[in-house]
Amino acid sequence: MLRSRWIAGPAADQPGPLVAALTDYCMNRLLDLPGIARHGLSLSRLWPALPGAVGMWLWADFTGRRVGSLSVWRGEDDLHAFVQLRPHVQIMREYRHRGTLRSRTWQIDTLDQAALWALHSGPCDEPQMRSA
Repeated sequence: MLRSRWIAGPAADQPGPLVAALTDYCMNRLLDLPGIARHGLSLSRLWPALPGAVGMWLWADFTGRRVGSLSVWRGEDDLHAFVQLRPHVQIMREYRHRGTLRSRTWQIDTLDQAALWALHSGPCDEPQMRSA
């Protein structure tokens, strides 16, 4: 599995509690990967200016045809504002029927990047991922 560097957001120093969000998109065809990657990287460039964004990783598991993100937010409202951003909505509309999307959110008391990433060891539907 590949992952990006940690990309800090404007709320990087925000103390807990915080909201973690994992997205796990399993594409039907690897042929869609270049477009998905291009759009995902483009969206990640907005990250440093997104209100309430603490930090995030992008990740990819090519053998499993899976891509996604693991992000941390100041709160649920900030996460929902991101989900409603026009660029995010456009990506979701373009690719929603080309694969399966799973997502989970949960509260964390403090940001421990190593512990947070360790939770990401499997797909969203595996037991270690608990919804908030």
